[in-house]
Amino acid sequence: MRPRAAKKTFASSPSEHFGGSRLPGAVRTVALGVQHLFAMFGATMLVAVLTGLSPSATLLWAGTGTIVFHLVTRLRVPAFLGSPFAFIPGYAAMTALCGKPGFENLTVGAALQYACLGVAAGSLLYFAVAAFVKVCGVKRVVTLFPPVVTGPIIICIGLVLAPVALNSCMFGRFSGGADYDACMAAMTAAGGSASLNWCVALAGIVTVIGVSVFARGMLRVVPVLSGVAVSYLTAYLLGNVLGRGVPIDYGRVAAAAWAGLPVAAGNTVFPVLRNIDWGAAATAFAVIMPLSFAAVMEHVGDVSAISSIVGRNFFADPGLHRTLSGDGLATFLASLFGAPANTTCGENTGVLSITGVHDPRVIRVAAVIAVFISFCPKFTAFIDTVPAETIGGVSFVLYGMIASAGARNLVEGRVDFSKGRNMLIAAVILVLALGVSFSKAGSIRFSVAGVNVALSGLAAGAMAGILLNALLPGKDFVSSETAPSIKDPDRFGAPKAASAPAAGIDLTAKNGKLDGVRAKAARPGDGRNRGSRKKRRRKG
Repeated sequence: MRPRAAKKTFASSPSEHFGGSRLPGAVRTVALGVQHLFAMFGATMLVAVLTGLSPSATLLWAGTGTIVFHLVTRLRVPAFLGSPFAFIPGYAAMTALCGKPGFENLTVGAALQYACLGVAAGSLLYFAVAAFVKVCGVKRVVTLFPPVVTGPIIICIGLVLAPVALNSCMFGRFSGGADYDACMAAMTAAGGSASLNWCVALAGIVTVIGVSVFARGMLRVVPVLSGVAVSYLTAYLLGNVLGRGVPIDYGRVAAAAWAGLPVAAGNTVFPVLRNIDWGAAATAFAVIMPLSFAAVMEHVGDVSAISSIVGRNFFADPGLHRTLSGDGLATFLASLFGAPANTTCGENTGVLSITGVHDPRVIRVAAVIAVFISFCPKFTAFIDTVPAETIGGVSFVLYGMIASAGARNLVEGRVDFSKGRNMLIAAVILVLALGVSFSKAGSIRFSVAGVNVALSGLAAGAMAGILLNALLPGKDFVSSETAPSIKDPDRFGAPKAASAPAAGIDLTAKNGKLDGVRAKAARPGDGRNRGSRKKRRRKG
């Protein structure tokens, strides 16, 4: 009898196959691509709104950056590149310098351009780490940034941003005043109130929490988008239907064209390069480049997660050096054209897990759709109508999640705080990052060769932590050759020889494929039962 033909699966090339059901035609391919687009949309657009960068440019370079990433990684890694939250403090620190001593002539638009220039410089770290990985391996790179350094830095990123979210929840779009009284006066004059703003913000907060905890299926992957939608609807009902508070103005949406260029020349970094202020540029480099360390470590974790879900060792094939280079190139190009940095998007990694469809072509379909939508100014104008209190409510949760992720980094890294070394590193990072950020000065300002430089608290804390970790003896963090590991058998005990391995993905393969999914631990008595069955068969 002729053997049955094996069922075809997706493949990015004839020699490579990825898990997942076979797509019956283009319609479902597009549908799955749109699903990935919605998964990344909420967080990515939120970064554009929070930083003040162009939503259309953000969408354009999210799609284009994803395509660039796929080309660099040989079309093998099913990752979508969205906008990370790690760089938000850098943009905020640059805009906060406007009008300060030494930066009297710096406008908000120019500050954002210099921030993008700093991100472009920070993207060079990706290439440096990629080269280091290629020469020395993953283990040595990860050892430079252990959890005792990255954990407190991530915690501080969330806590430094927390007041921004709370001010938006209370004052909405009037939160940019000099002090509390100025914000209250501007909001009251426009017919708004703090209680109504909090109603809109709480609608988003409750929705994000509820969807994250109780929702099932695809809805659970998009809690941010769900929170924005519910909060936006609440603001519309209060302001436009019931006449309470400040109504949403759709005048710009009606006036906007259906088609147009997503990038404006005045929003790119090229104008400031023609007449550069070296003080602002040096400040941008000092403030933003240390944040790149956190972004690089986030990238390593994301690639590890994608490898586990897909069942292929992307650390080995196409190689971590290629994924880092692809991410770095996408970030470099996006920042030059006035868009936020790019990084592998965790929401889309969740979609891979839920759907079981791991073909990179689906991701590329989503990227093409994102590029297409970015050429619609009417869509961008609609994004601009999202109330500030809606963004504040969603950010309330997101910034807390960033800080919680830092705490999780410490827990999963099993940082031993009974050691004075680890206590000192974490203490210096926390005090510098938070103390400087919330001090009256707001930054550490100094002059180098007549150039005014302002160092943010996060930058100072990150640099101090990395330096202390390198100089102090007693390092207790170890990592494997192909993927970061948090286990230290000398401190926590080696696994017992008799115990079976836990279920999970083994990332220790040296070739392109993983060794496979480890088998579940055998149940007690399995061997005895098999022996009994053999005896019964012989007796029979």
